[in-house]
Amino acid sequence: MFGGLQIGFNDVMQILILYVGIYALIRFVRGTRNAQVLLGFCVLVVSLLLFTYLFRFDVLARVVYFLLIYLALSMVVVFQQEIRRMLALVGGQRLFGRQYVLREPSAPEKLCQAVAYLAQARIGALVAVERGISLCSYEDSGVKLNALVSHELLVSVFTPPLPLHDGGIILRDGRIAAAHCLFPVSNQAELATSGMRHRAAVGLSEETDAVVVVVSEETGKISVAHNGRLHRYSDEKVEKVLLRWLKKAMPHETRGPLTLTDWLMSRVAKMMKARWGVGKETP
Repeated sequence: MFGGLQIGFNDVMQILILYVGIYALIRFVRGTRNAQVLLGFCVLVVSLLLFTYLFRFDVLARVVYFLLIYLALSMVVVFQQEIRRMLALVGGQRLFGRQYVLREPSAPEKLCQAVAYLAQARIGALVAVERGISLCSYEDSGVKLNALVSHELLVSVFTPPLPLHDGGIILRDGRIAAAHCLFPVSNQAELATSGMRHRAAVGLSEETDAVVVVVSEETGKISVAHNGRLHRYSDEKVEKVLLRWLKKAMPHETRGPLTLTDWLMSRVAKMMKARWGVGKETP
């Protein structure tokens, strides 16, 4: 009871449904060319209802209610594109754990596929994934891109004789921050017979906590440098091992897509916590 007003579970559910419906409508219409049409429709309806209510025009009120039915039907025609988009998005969500659409590959998966292709084609590559320690100082030595990770872009960057094929690329927050970057070279004795890419990968891993992936141009083998150590892989399961490394380096990019059920539950929890303090920790 709040000030003599009783609010039951039924009332809370109705308010929640109205809130979700209005929020979804505003979200899908916002920024479209029909947003002003919806605003004008709402202003017209509210104005007519207030006019008939304040002046007690009963006959006119009945006519307005009758016309509102046809106005509502006309809105279906006006907003047919937005309605189709909303239904397509709802149909593309995972309801109760079932996937209705093909999931977009994550950044680690895209990077793993591109590296495997480069190894098979024997195209040298050097990829550094930033973690806790910033790589901005090394990023300044290259060409800043701030691009999405894609198979085509990675292959294009490392394919000679294109201008950016030499040097390494830096990944930050699931995006390609820069290419053609210069990394420090390691002086470890056991790397004396290794190429410059491998020595640069180990050198960067000695100074930072980055995970650095190397593809040998001569042998096509994939190696991973981390904490000053070079892990060489040549077996058939190298892609699985590489994917584990990349998921470890980019944990925030490996989460699955948010489902409709998860979204609704999170909204309910936030509303209950803000209104009644449900879910707060007790001292």
